[in-house]
Amino acid sequence: MTRAVALRPNSEAIVDGETRLTYAQWGRRVRGLTAGLRSLGLRSGDVVASIGQNSFRHLECWVGIPAAGMVLNDLNYRLAVPELEFIVNDSGARALVADGAYLEVARQLKQRCPSLEYLVYFGTESTPEGWVAWDDLCAAKPLDDGHAELRAITADTLAAISYTGGTTGLPKGVMQSHGNLLANAKHMLIANPLLPTDRFIHAAPMFHAADAATTFALTFMGGAHVCIRGYEPELFGRTVEAERVTVALIVPTMINMLLNHPATPARDLSSWRLLMYGASPMPVEPLLKACSMLPCDFVQLYGMTEASPLVCSTQRTDNRDGARGIEPARSRLASCGQPVVGVEVEIRRHDGAVCRPREVGEVYVRGPNIMLGYWKRPEETAAALADDLWYRSGDVAWADEDGYLFVVDRAKDMIISGGENIYTSEVENAVFQHPAVLEVAVFGIPDKNFGEMVHAEVVIKPDTSVTADDIVAVCRKHIGGYKVPRSVAIRSEPLPKSGAGKILKRNLRDPYWKDKDRRVN
Repeated sequence: MTRAVALRPNSEAIVDGETRLTYAQWGRRVRGLTAGLRSLGLRSGDVVASIGQNSFRHLECWVGIPAAGMVLNDLNYRLAVPELEFIVNDSGARALVADGAYLEVARQLKQRCPSLEYLVYFGTESTPEGWVAWDDLCAAKPLDDGHAELRAITADTLAAISYTGGTTGLPKGVMQSHGNLLANAKHMLIANPLLPTDRFIHAAPMFHAADAATTFALTFMGGAHVCIRGYEPELFGRTVEAERVTVALIVPTMINMLLNHPATPARDLSSWRLLMYGASPMPVEPLLKACSMLPCDFVQLYGMTEASPLVCSTQRTDNRDGARGIEPARSRLASCGQPVVGVEVEIRRHDGAVCRPREVGEVYVRGPNIMLGYWKRPEETAAALADDLWYRSGDVAWADEDGYLFVVDRAKDMIISGGENIYTSEVENAVFQHPAVLEVAVFGIPDKNFGEMVHAEVVIKPDTSVTADDIVAVCRKHIGGYKVPRSVAIRSEPLPKSGAGKILKRNLRDPYWKDKDRRVN
C-alpha cells in the first residue's frame, strides 16, 4: 500500500456502497489499525481471526493485520460452528473480527475458544456492547515508521494461516509468509498485468486465497477495489455496469449463473476487459458461450492455497482463439495454462522421474510462493514438501509440448464443488455421527451446475433403518452446508474392498464418470 499511497494518493482506492476512499484516506486507516491493534494488547505474531462478508473493512484485515506484524486467520463463513471452533482453537487466535452477519457465530466461538480475548466489530451498525469498534482502531494515531517490532517484519515473517480441509478429517492451516503473498501478487501481475486505471470487483469470498492475491496485486498498482457483499448475478452485473468495472475473478459456477441471468444480455458491460476464473475446470461449452456473450478476455488460473495460490495461467488470446477454432488454442480450451513466471512446475511419475510430454503424473510445484508449511503439522508438512521444497499438489495431470497443463484427476481424496474444496474424509466423519452407519464412502460425481457434487454410499448396521434425509440431517449439524451430500445411496451389501481391507472407492466412482475424458469437472 505504501507505493499506492505515494504515487496515487488522490486516486479512488475503495468503492463499497456509499463509501468511497482515496488511497491517502485508506492508507491513513490502515496505518492507524497497526496502532489500534497494539492498543488492545496484541503483539507481533499474535493470530487475529476474522469472519464476514466482503467489505472494504474485510480488505483492511488482509492489508493491515499482517502489516502490524500479526497473523490473519480469515475464516470460511460457510463452515459449521464446530468446524470454526476447531480452527480458532488450533490457530490460538487472541482476537476475532466479525461483521453483523456473523455476530452470533462470533459469540459462540468466544464461549468455546479459550484463547479468544477480544471481539472486534467491523460491521456497519452500532457496535455491540462488550465489543471493540474496528473503526476506532483504524482512527488511532499511527505508529512511527521506525517502530522496532514493525522493522522486524521480514519476508519470512508469518502473515496468514489459511485453513484447508484435511485428509485426516481435520482442517490444516497453510502458513503463508509475507514473502509468499507478495511474490505471488507479482507473479499475478506478470501473468495478467493490472493497470492503475483498473477497477476490480471483489465478488468471490475474500477468505479465498485468489481474492487475497488479487488484492495485493491491485494495491501495488493503485487500482480501485469495488466491493460487493457476495456473489449474486443480478448484483454483480449491475455493479460491473454502474461502476465501470474492468477486471473480475470468479469461479466457473458464477460465470454460468451470469450467462443464464435474464438481465445480462441487456447490460452495458463494455468497460470489462479481463475475466479471470479458476478453483475448478470450466467445461468447454459454457466457455464458448461466455466468449460469445461477454466483451472481456478470459484467463483460466490454476493453483492452490499452498502456493498462495497462483501456479499456472492461460494467455489472454487462448480462449478467444480457441473459440474461433484456431489451433493449437482450440485443443487447449480444457487446459489451465502454463506455469507463470517465477513458478516451476513438473509432472512426475510414482518413482519421482519427470514425465514426458503428454504423460500423466502428479503435479509438483516450486517457487517463492510455496507455503512455509502446515501450522503445527510437521508430519503433514514433511509429506507435502518433497526434496528441494517441491510441493506435491496431489493433482494428476499431463502437459503438452509447450507446457500447457491439463488436470485429469486428483490423487488426493478431494471434491471441488462450485469452487470450494471438500475433503471426503471430513464428510465421512460427519456421516459416521449417525449411530446406524456401518460403512461409508464419499466421492464426487459430475454435476452440470457445480462441476462436481458430493455423493455418499452408506451401508447401515443390521436391523436398522435409515433414509437419505437422515444422513443429510446429521451432516448439517457437523459440517458446512456446501459439504453436505447432495445424493445418498443406502446400501445393504458391504462396500467393495481390497485384499488389505481398504474400500475401493474408485470402483464406486468410475461408473459415474464413464465416457468422460477426465475425472474432474
